Amino acid sequence: MAENEGEPAVVVKVVNNGPYQVKGPIRLVDHDGGEYEPAGRTQLLCRCGHSAKKPFCDGAHVRTGFTATRAE
Repeated sequence: MAENEGEPAVVVKVVNNGPYQVKGPIRLVDHDGGEYEPAGRTQLLCRCGHSAKKPFCDGAHVRTGFTATRAE
């Protein structure tokens, strides 16, 4: 996959039994078209569904014992 000239790559990392870690310049938009203003270049996005700060992670996956299905 080629990068656009002058634009750094965006990297999405699946944290084991945790959130999605997104690094790079992103534009985050919800299903109604509302935009979020992410602070900084690294964001943690909720994957467990229990965060009080959705779409951002607040650590609820630890409190709820979230475990992710293993990718094959």
